Amino acid sequence: MVDTLNNSALKPNSATVEAKGKRHSKIIDITYRSNVDSDYTENIESLDKSFKYKEHSDYYWSQPEHSLLYGTPVYEAASPSQKIALNHLHWFTKYNYTAETETETITFNQITASVFQEIGGYDTICQELELETEQEYSHVHAFRKMGLMTAMSLIGRKPLQNLQKSHSYKSNLGRNSWVTAQYYALRFLAKHMLKSKQAYYSPYLNQLEAAEKFVITTPTKGILGRGIADSWQGFFTFNWGAGSPFLACQYYTARMMGNILLKGMEYPLVKYYRQLAKQGEFIPAPTAVSYYHHLDEAYHTTMSKVLSRDVYKDFHQPTAYEKFVANIAIYMVQQASFSGMSGIFPHRYLKDDRFLMLFIYEIFQSSLFGMSSKEALHWLEQCFCREHEGFHRAKQNHQHLLNSFRSFFDDLDYLWPINRQMKLMAKGGNIDRTITNNIKTFRQFSRLAVD
Repeated sequence: MVDTLNNSALKPNSATVEAKGKRHSKIIDITYRSNVDSDYTENIESLDKSFKYKEHSDYYWSQPEHSLLYGTPVYEAASPSQKIALNHLHWFTKYNYTAETETETITFNQITASVFQEIGGYDTICQELELETEQEYSHVHAFRKMGLMTAMSLIGRKPLQNLQKSHSYKSNLGRNSWVTAQYYALRFLAKHMLKSKQAYYSPYLNQLEAAEKFVITTPTKGILGRGIADSWQGFFTFNWGAGSPFLACQYYTARMMGNILLKGMEYPLVKYYRQLAKQGEFIPAPTAVSYYHHLDEAYHTTMSKVLSRDVYKDFHQPTAYEKFVANIAIYMVQQASFSGMSGIFPHRYLKDDRFLMLFIYEIFQSSLFGMSSKEALHWLEQCFCREHEGFHRAKQNHQHLLNSFRSFFDDLDYLWPINRQMKLMAKGGNIDRTITNNIKTFRQFSRLAVD
């Protein structure tokens, strides 16, 4: 039986909503209307449709410092054409990851929007999230098509296939009995703790559960899936859609981490676009896509901010359980996606691993560089295991993102100090520790490469 007393407590008080609305309902309305009136997604779709890599292959797509391997000995020795190629490969790798994160957004937007739909009184939020979902489909298509065309032209099929394998997601839920048992135990706990809120259970989540027999998985290895155990991924998915208004809003706290990360990566490309436009120079299609995507995502970022900082206050204070779920989610995302940095990829905030080393190793042996296996291993060691300018630029980017996260999280009083201050991420911004970790990984990788 539904606890009607507790469920009525979930309903936003009309007077409270009216008062709160003076602060955030107007922002939501303006954001939705502005997003509807914009044509940024349409511009991306047009650029995607007409893109041919050869027509844009002779131009930098961003400032040179936003290039794969920038600041490494290999970059310093590279020819002008190789440097342009590394600039394009940075765009590919960056947006390949962005596409994974936005694929997650497509699912979670629909799960949480249907919670707000069940609560009632949040029609504009639901409309905006539906519009965002449609836009994300166009974004993902453009990133995939343009990126894959670029990578195939520059490095061929083998490095690309191995990169895609390392990023592909195949859940063990429903396949591995122990992992599946963990998920069912976590789901049982969540269902019990949220039983008073089942009146607002997400219809979309209900559809997913019916199709997958209650075993819910995130669809990619984006910011909410990378490095997080399958059972916990399913647990968070369930909690965000199980009827708690607070947790439906809290998902956007996690999404905001992706928004802030993307803003930091894209803004230099926006400046580059504007510089080219001001000078009347040719603007490569990928540069223009980055520019329009940045403008599209500004609406998404505004929604993440309002939902995560303001809308949840329309409802009762979160329970101890809800605070726990919110904190463990941010903690795991912080640990999985932001606990390191890379000296060869300036906007990577997790530890370098053997998959990245394999990708770079195969780039060195591709037609772009034409190295032998021995030469490729030598330069791999120089890039990953020796201090160079790339590490220092990565540290600057790491510190800038860390400061942005801390500024956003600082006054979210339900977060643990380790999350508000991003302490796990802070530990990852150490060059000596990064190189020490890379040396260990390289030794393992080099033995496998030789074998």
